[in-house]
Amino acid sequence: MLILIAVVFAVLLIIGLPIAFVLGATGLTHLLILGNEAFYPVAIQRMFSGINSFSLMAIPFFVLAGELMNRGRVTDKLVDLARECIGHKRGGLAYTAVLVAMFLSAILGSANAVCAILCSVLVPEMVKDKYSPEFSTSLIASSAIIGPIIPPSVTFILYAVLAGTSVNALFMGGIVPGILLGIGYMVVIFLTARKENFPKYKEKLEPSKVVKAVVYALPALIIPLVIVGGILTGIFTPTESGAIACFVAFIAGMFIYKSLKWSDLPKVLLDTGILTSAIMLIIAMGNVLGWTLAIDQIPQLLSSAILAITDNQYIVLVLILFALLIIGMFMEAFASMVIFVPVFAPLALAVGINDVHFGIVFSLMISVALITPPVGMCLFVSSNITGVPLGKLSRSIVPFVVVSFIVVLLIAFIPKLVLFLPEMLL
Repeated sequence: MLILIAVVFAVLLIIGLPIAFVLGATGLTHLLILGNEAFYPVAIQRMFSGINSFSLMAIPFFVLAGELMNRGRVTDKLVDLARECIGHKRGGLAYTAVLVAMFLSAILGSANAVCAILCSVLVPEMVKDKYSPEFSTSLIASSAIIGPIIPPSVTFILYAVLAGTSVNALFMGGIVPGILLGIGYMVVIFLTARKENFPKYKEKLEPSKVVKAVVYALPALIIPLVIVGGILTGIFTPTESGAIACFVAFIAGMFIYKSLKWSDLPKVLLDTGILTSAIMLIIAMGNVLGWTLAIDQIPQLLSSAILAITDNQYIVLVLILFALLIIGMFMEAFASMVIFVPVFAPLALAVGINDVHFGIVFSLMISVALITPPVGMCLFVSSNITGVPLGKLSRSIVPFVVVSFIVVLLIAFIPKLVLFLPEMLL
């Protein structure tokens, strides 16, 4: 039965059916195979119950905050600040890309959103400054995966809903891995800059211009501080923090930078609605498939099969990481989470892996898979926007992928890197 379900899923995916409908059709097929007519009306209820969560309300708020920032040219102020601070270093614009990606990640929490924005804003600037299109695009695609790791993160919110883990703990646990990714990418830039003789954006640091850039970028800098600080102090929930982010982004774009116009709002709201609907549809359809798998006790069977081989938590973790790498290369991140979090999270707990630690490892591995050749999702997004052929992009991104895997292994096998902040602050 499981083989038949896998075949249906694979065929529908290969023929190009949207992932939400692949999940729904596979779940319906499984339901028909089970043959219990009493389950049919419940399938509709499962769709609605899958998205009936207060925590998931944070998703449209963070999507809207990203749209408002993009339309309000808030991103440009972050780029200007990073340039003034580090532009005097060789490869300064490349370092700028990583720093801006980390700031944006703390606001948007979405790899695809960060990738789309920075490919449009920074890649043309880097190419103009004599960086190769392949390096520029691979850098942006790699930096974008910091989005699901640095809080607030849509990925963490969904994981928390699916696994019953604390959102706040996941947010705090994601800070160190996100910083490690950023540092790792900067090491790649440093080594490449020496080899390729990358240009400097400016000859020397000018403190007066740095201060001016900080003043202009202050509203953008306040957003992540308000979000993370508010959650950490308990002033508001992650969902409420999304609403605060929208408010600050709106004020900054409309009244401070004056780049956001009232006429832009209908398009901003429409784009937010479309993207949010796509995410929610994936979650709803995936919940049906997850429910049918649970009825058939597939997660328990898989867990039992692995535990029959070994109950060593490190070996189990390696097996899960390998599975997530393969899954993430071929599936959209939200879809893979809806299906596989209920499978792997209980298995991790069964062998003694901390739930917050595993949530960070799971989210990080799924994110790294977004840039893993040949079919990582961010590769397609960045290639489509910049026009760099997928083959060239897949080759140039290899050093960033290697660094990403090193960070994954560090996080996976040194749990304290993840857990010391949640344990200290929550």
